[in-house]
Amino acid sequence: MDPKPDDQAPAAPPRPRSRHIYLLPNLLTTANMFAGFYAILAAANGRFEAACVAVIVAGVFDGLDGRVARMTGTTSEFGVQYDSLSDLLSFGMAPALVMYHWALAQLALDGGVWGKVGWAAAFLYVACAALRLARFNVSAGSTDKRWFIGLASPASAGTMISVVWCFTELGWSGDEMRWVALLVTTACALLMVSRIRFFSFKGWPGDRVPFWFMVLVVAVLVALLIDAPKVIFAVAVIYVLSGPIGGLLQRRRPGAASA
Repeated sequence: MDPKPDDQAPAAPPRPRSRHIYLLPNLLTTANMFAGFYAILAAANGRFEAACVAVIVAGVFDGLDGRVARMTGTTSEFGVQYDSLSDLLSFGMAPALVMYHWALAQLALDGGVWGKVGWAAAFLYVACAALRLARFNVSAGSTDKRWFIGLASPASAGTMISVVWCFTELGWSGDEMRWVALLVTTACALLMVSRIRFFSFKGWPGDRVPFWFMVLVVAVLVALLIDAPKVIFAVAVIYVLSGPIGGLLQRRRPGAASA
């Protein structure tokens, strides 16, 4: 006679997930940190192109670690905090020091006071990146996923290194671009701690992106193969300007003041 359901042995507990899977997102975060650290060393040795590429590689790993953690169900508070510390190095310290060694240090050519302004601007960028990451951590889950409040630190870092890489490729030296570097560094720092909204590319229903966006991504990838420095610079400038311009257009809409 077949046993009754109540007589059957209890189901075996599910096998625990392999600890190696938990290590995977943190290994990607470590790779992000290593790339940022390498960018600092390369910039200190005057290898600015390598430093810029390293920051881009850090951004790739930063995008992968969170996605892998969600796909494998291995998200944790430890991972969140570790990722933030890594981002501070790769997207705070690294771009600030790349810009400093490339151009901000050359402000000393205009006098000792301006030399101090150069390293102060680099520190301002690092401090604002830390504030941006801290604000993001405490507000995660309570904000609209479609938008970043303030320029995200990876996007800000991409803007910084795109200026260095693009103008280096065009034959402009850091001492010739030192005032532009000061303006870019200060602007990126303040945009990170601003209340300006920037599109996050996370707000499409069901994580389904429109067809036109996929076509645009393919076009950008093809353009990167042709001339990466100029394409990254153009994309960074368009994205950075989209926040302030979008905010101004929103305010000019009828009824925006009363909304």
